[in-house]
Amino acid sequence: MSQDKQSLIEFPTDFRIKAMGVQHPDFVSEIIRAVQAYAPDVSEKDVQLRPSSAGNYMGATVTVHVENQEQLDNIYRALTSHHLIKVVF
Repeated sequence: MSQDKQSLIEFPTDFRIKAMGVQHPDFVSEIIRAVQAYAPDVSEKDVQLRPSSAGNYMGATVTVHVENQEQLDNIYRALTSHHLIKVVF
């Protein structure tokens, strides 16, 4: 039984993924590594950071060029399963 899923996103597109995690010296490099498994062209220039007001957490917005829904889903799975990342949206 297969379901046809209609995406509201038109592919290919540049997509912004937001993640929040613990403040850690490797936070940016770990996000980039997780995303690069599915989007090898992502680099530090594609990441914007925002520390929390108390400095315990870091927010990141990663702009990724995605070709299809499967690629986007894989990136979300890689980020949500990472131990430094608490939430992805």
